[in-house]
Amino acid sequence: MKFIKIVKRFWLLFLIGFLIGGFVMWSVTQSKAKENEAKTFVVTKQDLVEELSLSGEIDAEEKVELRFQTSGLLTWVGVKEGDRVKKFQTLASLDKRELQNSMSKLLNTYSKTRWDFEQAQADNKDWQTDGMTDEARATVKRTLDKYQFDLNNSVLSVESQSLALKYANLWTPIEGVVTNIDAPVAGQNITPATATFEVVNPKSIIFSATADQTEVVSFSEGMQGVVSLDSFVDTEIPAVVKNISYTPKAGESGTVYEIKMSIDMGEDNQKVRLGMTGDVSFVTKEFKDVLVIPEGYLKKSDGKYFVTLLSKGIKTQKEVDIGDSIEGMVIIREGLNEKDTIYNQSK
Repeated sequence: MKFIKIVKRFWLLFLIGFLIGGFVMWSVTQSKAKENEAKTFVVTKQDLVEELSLSGEIDAEEKVELRFQTSGLLTWVGVKEGDRVKKFQTLASLDKRELQNSMSKLLNTYSKTRWDFEQAQADNKDWQTDGMTDEARATVKRTLDKYQFDLNNSVLSVESQSLALKYANLWTPIEGVVTNIDAPVAGQNITPATATFEVVNPKSIIFSATADQTEVVSFSEGMQGVVSLDSFVDTEIPAVVKNISYTPKAGESGTVYEIKMSIDMGEDNQKVRLGMTGDVSFVTKEFKDVLVIPEGYLKKSDGKYFVTLLSKGIKTQKEVDIGDSIEGMVIIREGLNEKDTIYNQSK
């Protein structure tokens, strides 16, 4: 009777204690179940893809900075920024009056020298005959050589002045767009350093990126990638590797190599500007529908790889043949089947 009275008096405490004890036991059971679950992995088939991403910017293979060879009066500027120009088109020219006067004087000198040379040849056409002494022949030879040297120098002077006249015109060796003119107005005296004309060929636009010495070995000419420019959000631009530099890029803090890629933006190609930045990504490895497991489930012994196979609560060691590893996942070539469960004792 006393026990029944005690139970009636403290039944609530007994109930609370029972519930707490049951909850603790349930929590321990769940914890162990989760722990065991965390230590297991079900072998599945997946697609593994390894990507390599590089940063870079828009550049052009054909771009030139053009300057006059000499100083002078800028008398004509035939283009302005934004104009399209053809290959070998003249962009500007210097005052040629003084150059042309000098050329006329040099041509007159050449004509006189030529006549003197021809007259000396005529006057001494028999200088090698036996009737002359050796000393006389030597004297004549020196005289004729002098006329020949004078004629040669006159020809060189005319050619030099011809080049000066040619260089008074500034022309572009490439087609493209005029992107900058330091001296856009004629009538001012310029020097080669103060009158730069820049031309860029939009057809030669490329994406230039740099790869360090550990990354560059993964690339080859013709390799395809995808460029994402910061100026064109959500636009994927096909890229193809055109050239991989053989020597490190100058001016960089580390050992990096330039990789040039051709790109094609279709209708948006004219909107691209030099210096636009972005990223390019390449698929360096790709495996379709392969068996994979996390690297942490592997154990190595005597050069062989093993996993702990879990079947109906029984753990057994199983040797496996592995392939490539990508981002912590290892390809299993032999030793496991899809839906096998493996156990990681190290966790």
